[in-house]
This record gives sequence, structure tokens and C-alpha cells, in this order.
Amino acid sequence: MASMEVDSANSNTFDPDNPRFSVNVLQLLKSAQMQHGLRHGDYTRYRRYCTARLRRLYKSLKFTHGRGKYTKRAITQSTVSEVRYLHVVLYTAERAWSHAMEKRQLPDGPNPRQRIYLIGRLRKAVKWATLFAQLCASKGDSRTSLEAEAYASYMTGNLLFEQDRNWDTALLNFKRARAVYEELGKVGDLENQVLCRERVEELEPSIRYCLHKIGKSNLQASELLHIGEMEGPALDLFKAKLEAVMSEARSQQAVSMTEFHWLGHRFPISNAKTRVSILKARELEKDLQSSADSLPAEKRLSIFDKIFAAYHEARSSIRSDLVSAGNAESVKDDLSGLDKAVSAVLGQRTIERNQLLVKIAKSKLVRRHDEKNEKVTKPEELVRLYDLLLQNIADLSDLVSSGRDRRQEEVTFAEECSLKSLAFRGERCFYLAKSYSLAGKRAEAYVLYCHARSLIEDAIQKFRTANISDPKLIEELKTLIEECRVNSCVEHATGIIEEAKAPENLSKKISNMSLTGAEKKSAKYLLQSLDNYESAVGDSNIKTAPRIEAFPPAFQAIPRNPIVLDIAFNFIDFPSLENRMKKDRKGFISRLWG
Repeated sequence: MASMEVDSANSNTFDPDNPRFSVNVLQLLKSAQMQHGLRHGDYTRYRRYCTARLRRLYKSLKFTHGRGKYTKRAITQSTVSEVRYLHVVLYTAERAWSHAMEKRQLPDGPNPRQRIYLIGRLRKAVKWATLFAQLCASKGDSRTSLEAEAYASYMTGNLLFEQDRNWDTALLNFKRARAVYEELGKVGDLENQVLCRERVEELEPSIRYCLHKIGKSNLQASELLHIGEMEGPALDLFKAKLEAVMSEARSQQAVSMTEFHWLGHRFPISNAKTRVSILKARELEKDLQSSADSLPAEKRLSIFDKIFAAYHEARSSIRSDLVSAGNAESVKDDLSGLDKAVSAVLGQRTIERNQLLVKIAKSKLVRRHDEKNEKVTKPEELVRLYDLLLQNIADLSDLVSSGRDRRQEEVTFAEECSLKSLAFRGERCFYLAKSYSLAGKRAEAYVLYCHARSLIEDAIQKFRTANISDPKLIEELKTLIEECRVNSCVEHATGIIEEAKAPENLSKKISNMSLTGAEKKSAKYLLQSLDNYESAVGDSNIKTAPRIEAFPPAFQAIPRNPIVLDIAFNFIDFPSLENRMKKDRKGFISRLWG
């Protein structure tokens, strides 16, 4: 990109007395942010990049502040002789802003001392952004000056937004920045127009929140949460502020929440942290139920993860209270009951999440090829998901059944768990039969389809007997019974056909057998048909070896060295060599005794 060449002096018109520089501020910053950490919200990495970039700029400009003693060198209008001086000011503002955002994203939030430091860094960012706008007004072209003014207004709005005061001024700055980006989004190349429109969308939530704080907007909490689901670096400060406001609102609501109701039991809640966590989980559950059909599956799964985190926080605080309860039996009984109730609700939400995963997997099972090249689900994956569901239901049933005094609600809940377990067993058996069918095992698949049908019919009968109304599940089970009947008939017919054709296929295979491997020559490999456009890899859904080259290679007949037979050897009379052989000389005593 032209905007990435930050070391070169871009000038529209060259005037020796008053040169005008051009900087695509938004395009430059967006590119740097996305490439150096902010794509994943890593402000530490981006701050380090800004520091390294400033070091390189100072060194290339020979604008260092001395070797030994630090001597500050200010950048003024007379100093800016090339565009890199403007980049120094811009990256200094970005470094201060990213450092403030880094403190804002601490795990437990900034403490009072860190918050003072955070606001100080935002003040630094506003100072350098204002200087950047002043320098661009005199040294930059008209578009650069407008972008610099919008950038300074945005930084000023962020500072006031974090300080929780002067909402009118913050609103004015955000609106000023939005107006500039709206006008800049109408001109220029397509990439710049898209970036300006994205920045306008990122500024809109902050403007609506400022209007809400002033009292000129009737925004509800659910609308604020919907706005907070948007993505972008400009929205991170808004999200942090929104989370702080929601935590404060939950804390105020948690004062009136004194009991936790579950299956006819009432458990007192004394810990404020436990109340806030349970209240947060309930709000997320309401949002999930109200928008169950409109939200995509990925968003619903992320909400489930937040619900799990909230309930786990509640359980950890309950167990901490149990440790510090000491010998107070009544308090320990209440806390143990509350822990059991929260664990049971967590188990129910886990089952709902796994049912959602089953629904997603079923939607990917019926289609062979997807436009987005998503992985097609195999029946074995559904079998594994149903195993998880059966384990979740068994754990939940054991948890509810534990205890001495069981109420009627707990008995009814345990019966519902057993009926759901039976239904899930039938569905698991169905998809297990599908996996056997794909493997070509007709007899096993037929038996499993028949067994799945009997399990599902038994489950439907027990649902009717127990007067449990779950029309969605019963309708799904009825559809599955029809599929079991159809698939069992298909497997039966296919098995009979294969059995009838088995002798013919066997004789055909035997007739094609050869000791020289001639049957392998029928398969054409890639290296044998380079002139034909034919896939040698095969379908991705079928497990077949690629036909690129035969491996291991077949045996080939090769010539060997000739055998030389020495026939004349047996008819040759060789001379005696005894006279040339070395004779042993005996001693004097050996000659006497002969």
C-alpha cells in the first residue's frame, strides 16, 4: 500500500517555502493495528511495535535526544521538513493510547492506582493527537488535516468517556469525528471508503451511549449488550465501560436477591459475589431464550461459555464460604444445598449446549458438499456427542438423587432424566447403525436399526405414560422411527442382493487374479495418463488412496550376467610340483630313531 511507505516523503505539491505532506491516517493506523496485535486485541504487542517504530524513525531522522544526558527535542512547525516527523507524533499518540488500553484490559480490571495511570496515558494521547492535528493543519494537505482533526476528536472523546464526566463534550467530539469520516467515506479509493464506513460504525455505539448517559436516548440494557457484541479496536473502551456499568447494575440488583430457588427448595445467598455471578448467568440465559431462533449457532455457543463461566464463579465462591464456615452446621447445610442446586443448573445448561452441538452436527451430516468447504459430519461424531449427553444425564440424575429427603419435584426430575436418557440411547443406536452401514456391514446395521426403533418406541410410550409434554422431542423421535424403518428395509434388501451376487463377484475376482500382478494394470495412474484431465486424488468424502503412482512398484524382469562354464578344466594334465615344494628337515635325534 502507498500508506505503508511511511519512510518516504509523500507530497502532493512541492513548495520549498511551505511543503504540503499527505498522510492517509486511518489507512496507515488500521494496517499497523491489524498486522501487529489488535486483530486479536493484543495491545501489549501493538505498544511494543509503536515503540520500535518510533526508535527507527528517530534514528533515520537523526532526531535522537542525546547519548548520555537526555535532552528533549520538541517537534514544532519549523521542525517538520518531511513527512516522517508527522509519523513520529502520530505513533507517539498511538503508543500512549495502546498503553492505556493495555491497562484497561487487566484480568480483574485496573485498581485505583492503575486507573490514575490509565487516564494519564490517555491525556498524553490527547496531547500528541492535538499536536498532530495542529502540525497537519499547517504542513499537510486538506484531506490529511481533516483526518488529523477527526483523530484528535476521537482521542479527546475517549479520554472524557473514560473519566465518566463531561458527556456533552464527549458526545460533541465523537459526533465531530463521525461527521468527518462520513464525508471522507464518499471520496477516495474503495479501500479508504470501506475503512471510513467501518470507523463510523465503530463510533456509533459510543455516541449512543453518551446520549444514554445524558438522558436523550431510551436505550435498554439489552440494546447496549447487542451493541457490545460488535467488533473493532475503537469499541474496546466502550465494551470495558459497558461491562463496568453492567457489573454495577448487577451489584445493585443482587442486593434484593436473597434466595436461590431450585426444584421446590429455597437456599439463602449471603455472599454478594455469589449473587452477582448467579444474576449474570440468569441474564445471559434470558438473552439466550429470547433470541434462540435469531442468533447463529456460534453466538449461542459463546453465550453458553459465558453462562458456564458465571456459574463456575458462583461455585468457587460458595466453596470458599464452605471452607470458612467452620463448625456452623446450619450454614454448611445451606451452602452445600446451594452448591448442589447451582451444579444441577450447570449440568442442565451443559446438556442444552451439547444438544445444540448435536443439532449443528446433524445439519452438516445431510449435505455432502458445502459452499464454505466446511467439514462434513460423520456418524461416528454424532455417536460420540450422544455418549457425552448420556454421561451428562447420568451425572445430573446422580446429583439430584443424592440426599436423604427427596421432594416430589426431585423424583419427577429424575424420571424425566431417565426418559431423556432412553431417547438419547435410541438416537445414538441409530447413528451407530449408520456408521456400520457406511462400513458395508449390512447385518450389524440392520440389527442396530431394529434395536434403535424399539428403543425409541419404548421412549415415546413412557413419555405418554408419564404425561411429560415435550412436543419437539416427541416429533423428532417419531421422525426417527420412520427413518429406522426405511433404513432397516434398505439394509435388508442390500444385504440380500450382495449375498446373491457374492458367488458371481468371487468368481469374477478369481478369474482376474494373476501371479504377475496383471490386475493392477487396469487402474490408470497419474503418470500414465498425463494427457487426460482426470482427478487422481478422488473424492474427499471417500477413503481411497491417491492414484499417482503404484507403490511399492511391481517386480520387473531384468537381464543378469552370463554364467561361464570352465569345461576344459577336467581334461588338462597339470605337471607335478613336488620338487618345488618345501621339505621339512629333521634333527639329529629324529634321524637316529628313523
